[in-house]
Amino acid sequence: MRAMPRLLVAGLSGGSGKTVVSLGMLLLLRRAGVDVRAFKKGPDYIDAGWLEWASRHPARNLDTFLMGAPTVRASFLRNAIAEGVNLIEGNRGLFDGFDAAGTHSSAVLAETLAAPVVLVVNATRMTRTAAALVLGCQHLDPHVSLRGVVLNEVNGQRHEKILRAAIESACSIPVLGALPRSAANPLPERHLGLVPPQEARGMERLEEDLLRLVENRLDLDALLSIARSAPPLETAPEERPVLPDGRGLRIGYFKDSAFTFYYPENLEELERAGAELIPISPLTASELPPGLHALYIGGGFPETHAPEISRNAGFLESLRRACEGGLPVYAECGGLMLLARSLAWKGAHYAMAGVFPFGVEVFAAPQGHGYAELRVDAPNPFFPQGSVLRGHEFHYSRIAPVTPLPATACAVLRGAGCLPGRDGVTIHKVMAGYTHLHATATPGWTTGVIAAAHDYGIFGNTGND
Repeated sequence: MRAMPRLLVAGLSGGSGKTVVSLGMLLLLRRAGVDVRAFKKGPDYIDAGWLEWASRHPARNLDTFLMGAPTVRASFLRNAIAEGVNLIEGNRGLFDGFDAAGTHSSAVLAETLAAPVVLVVNATRMTRTAAALVLGCQHLDPHVSLRGVVLNEVNGQRHEKILRAAIESACSIPVLGALPRSAANPLPERHLGLVPPQEARGMERLEEDLLRLVENRLDLDALLSIARSAPPLETAPEERPVLPDGRGLRIGYFKDSAFTFYYPENLEELERAGAELIPISPLTASELPPGLHALYIGGGFPETHAPEISRNAGFLESLRRACEGGLPVYAECGGLMLLARSLAWKGAHYAMAGVFPFGVEVFAAPQGHGYAELRVDAPNPFFPQGSVLRGHEFHYSRIAPVTPLPATACAVLRGAGCLPGRDGVTIHKVMAGYTHLHATATPGWTTGVIAAAHDYGIFGNTGND
């Protein structure tokens, strides 16, 4: 058994203020000398990136749909700390999940980890009704340990006083903080939600603004006490998948402000197999580095960097030649966009790498959002046919109409994919789709990348030319 002080910050809905409260708590705790680790419920990359910024440690995603409860517990136990505080930010509303029963919700995660819950309530234009909402959460699932409330968007001292009295008298739990009504979210936003911290400007000023917002408004001692009251978690030897030997392999991955969507575990598992990871920036590199055995292109925002990427024609040409030469390339979402012939956004068209014979278009509304499930049913460089892959997608782009349709590897069982009923377009030794996979949830991903890289090292041309 291990004592791991922890709490889960939940909300009544998306946009309740969970992220601001979570970041504020992490910054206050660090300033007070408390060691912290952060986790994000669900598959979201951007919130996890902000949690990493505030905690100064990699933030891990925990999702029972992707991973299953045992793997979620194992991941938490592997990355949580015994001294300090482990903060888990929920997603959407506390009981919002996969279906009407709330399967895979933040509440389910809280029960899986025996984590006490602090509920963020956006109190805009309400007083006693806030108590009714909190009381409803208490009664909907008594197994969830709801220990306190943080009020957000409070309109002055009188409003706060009424809210506190109503909630504490009706619900018998404390109000642990109250944040004032603000003119705007202190965190920068755009079309997919928050701007990733890698692209945000004025981070020192932002940290000061967040601390100013939450200091003397959150009861840090009470929050610490709740986290430390969490029961010890039973530990057991972790059985991690055996990986193929990747020693001597050089695997590149795109890493800069345009490509930021990587689960830490995906890179860590490649390294655990013994591979050497080579970070590459398509914004600044003149060409692919020589000697690569495989390439991993994660998601991000190529559309907001499209002029710079398009101008780097020499790099795009070296990428296209490497793909035509058989370099194994696994690409997700933004990576698919980069490998397309062109990218259209806000009335402008930009040349991309031209590996695939189609363009992509970026729209003002999401073209796919939520959990995804695929069945591999056609030849591809990375997965055995018959494999079932669970992931998620969140994209505003889609492939422009093209004839004939490109080859694909996967039937879509759940989600939008990149073509009607299909995902995972393939050409040469390249596979690209809109579904993001988590290596801990899908260990076959690591095995597939290492195996493809190994085969290329034996049979391919590692000069990448």
